[in-house]
Amino acid sequence: MAASYEDRFWTSSDGLNLHYRNYPGPAGSGKLPVLCLHGLTRNARDFHALAEELAATRRVVVPEMRGRGQSGYASDSDTYSPVTYVADVERLLAEQDITRFIAVGTSMGGLMTMLLAAMQPGRIAAVVMNDIGPEIEAQGVGRIAGYVGQGRSYPTWVHAARGLAEAHSAAFPDYSLDQWLELAKRTMVVSQSGRIVFDYDMAIAEPFSKPGNAAPPDLWPAFDTLAGVPMLLVRGELSDLISAETVEQMGRRNPAMTTITVPRVGHAPTLDEPEVRAAIHALLAGAD
Repeated sequence: MAASYEDRFWTSSDGLNLHYRNYPGPAGSGKLPVLCLHGLTRNARDFHALAEELAATRRVVVPEMRGRGQSGYASDSDTYSPVTYVADVERLLAEQDITRFIAVGTSMGGLMTMLLAAMQPGRIAAVVMNDIGPEIEAQGVGRIAGYVGQGRSYPTWVHAARGLAEAHSAAFPDYSLDQWLELAKRTMVVSQSGRIVFDYDMAIAEPFSKPGNAAPPDLWPAFDTLAGVPMLLVRGELSDLISAETVEQMGRRNPAMTTITVPRVGHAPTLDEPEVRAAIHALLAGAD
């Protein structure tokens, strides 16, 4: 069976070889492409099931940010910042001549979506924001800072799954071992030593705690450039990164936003939940 995507690469302004998955979609499709942007410690595998489904009708592009997956690791860890990631993605969009698109952003990817919108208002036709908004809660940032860059490794996939369960069970209290195994295979790889390790450069933790790096300051003006743009906000019921108050304010500022809350899930929903998948399809149906 042929692969559903192509592994492709582009080059950053500072010479890094960066990877993206290209799900081409049907030949001659006139539908807008989808750009999927992953979270801080994640990679293109996070979106595979969604991308395969969306690619039945349209192109889907899933870049991996520098320091993740098959993308090159930066020699200067200060470049591990949302502003630099956006600059990298801008080069990819220009290279592929993508001038208008639908954005799906999980966590850090949602921050990037707002920055992309602010740089060129009007080019994003619809947005899925996954458990993120213009204001993020200090408690959630602190939790992420507590595990990012720890460099743990495991002898087997079952050990890796149990390690994830130990660290993140508060966010996914109902997960089975099979679900933890699936999450482990999304986020980890087998290293040259045979140990299972996280699939990102541990150096991304170095700038994370610096002011304005976990999230650029005052993103409300960037969010406001999306006013009137059809938007689906997906929030985990147990999320510690986006508050109910922020969700309410987002809805006031963008009346075109709808919200779906995933029960018994924290940061962040997988976007594979049936009710979320249905809502994404409904959003896209009105975006072209």
